[in-house]
Amino acid sequence: MSKTKAPPRTEEQIRELVHRYFYDRYKKGRGERGKNGIAAKISVVRKELKALHALSQQEIARALTYLIDEGWVRREEEQKMFQTPGGTMRPATAVYYRITSPGVTKIEGDSEYTMPKFQGININATGQNIITLGDNNQVDARYESIGNKLIEFKDAVRAAPDVDDSAKLSIVADVDSMQSQLAKPEPNRPVLRAIWAGIEKLTTATSLAANVAALAPVLRPLLG
Repeated sequence: MSKTKAPPRTEEQIRELVHRYFYDRYKKGRGERGKNGIAAKISVVRKELKALHALSQQEIARALTYLIDEGWVRREEEQKMFQTPGGTMRPATAVYYRITSPGVTKIEGDSEYTMPKFQGININATGQNIITLGDNNQVDARYESIGNKLIEFKDAVRAAPDVDDSAKLSIVADVDSMQSQLAKPEPNRPVLRAIWAGIEKLTTATSLAANVAALAPVLRPLLG
């Protein structure tokens, strides 16, 4: 009997594997940099992700670019000097990659050391009434009810038995993005519509479809 070939991984699944790899280095790393450190060179990253998950260089490059752009991983440079065979000292740059504190928080959740989202901004000067919801997201008081409905939806996402963890991660991140829009005096409706359309697509034919249908009328004033 021939073995059933596993379906190809989605881009989101690949990103999650790479993100989790850097988180594991953060938890187990011995020292700041190096083969067994928190930060590693790309050659080490490629070798280990290939061994762990059979990821190609192209898949790793795409995921790493995305994670860096989103702030979950950062690129660091270390300047060194090396001596040529002729005895001349020349500079060399070593490049390392590591998870960021937001990248850690993405997996572990907020801690008492997590800096408030609007640290350093005089909220009073904006004339807005910004409140903190139960999940520590901050929204304009006008949108408190909608913000709480989004929290309930995230709880439903986490508990959904027929949605894989990769999709759950994506949906929860998208809902957080929607809540961030609710901190603005005027939320960006095209952005909200685009995010919501993505959530609807991910939840089609799942147990979350009913939750999405119930939430849609609540969001309608914002989506336009």
